[in-house]
Amino acid sequence: MTICSLTRAFYPRSKLRGIFSIKTATDWGVVDGATTNPTLIAKEGRDFKQTVIEICKIVNGPVSAEVMSTEAGAMVEEAKKLSRWHKHVIIKIPCTPEGLKTAKILEEHKIRTNVTLVFSTNQVLLAAKAGASYISPFVGRLDDAGEDGLAMIAESLRIIENYKFKSQIIAASVRSPLTVQRAAALGAHVATVPFKILEQMFKHPLTDAGIKKFQQDWESVTSSPRA
Repeated sequence: MTICSLTRAFYPRSKLRGIFSIKTATDWGVVDGATTNPTLIAKEGRDFKQTVIEICKIVNGPVSAEVMSTEAGAMVEEAKKLSRWHKHVIIKIPCTPEGLKTAKILEEHKIRTNVTLVFSTNQVLLAAKAGASYISPFVGRLDDAGEDGLAMIAESLRIIENYKFKSQIIAASVRSPLTVQRAAALGAHVATVPFKILEQMFKHPLTDAGIKKFQQDWESVTSSPRA
């Protein structure tokens, strides 16, 4: 399972907080990519292109950058510009008829796509048929709406396997460490994990207790007269 750091889930105290979080998580060795969009970066008061390029230099893997156009022709042209920013850039496209038309064209031109705002297995099937490199079902938002987001992930993975589609399933809109755990157990190819969730995944009371005990034992040895 690939764990991607999700820039929109950072809660910046300064304009560089999101970038700092990506760098921190990458240094831990657990992040393989990142995803973002212009609107969320704009809320931080940062230039979209500059920020995406900066993330690409930190993360040695796919970095999703979203198009803002809604018509296929315009989306293709916008996507081509975005893809020239850095070799790691993946084009994020909404799951609409125009979006899938765009995904098909871009994939034929060797420009990888991430079809987003996916909420049903029918949408997954359509995106896979269009040739999307990645498909992002929004697990957390489905759960919020009273549906079972992880059940959809399981069905989506079966569809991909049944027909040997090349698309990888991204468990997106992750809200808890348990969701990451269950998505990984199901075999999700990727998860977009907020920085605060990554931090929580480290936590276990037995780990903390074990470290404290080791430190106490070491201090008792090094402070003894014989030492």
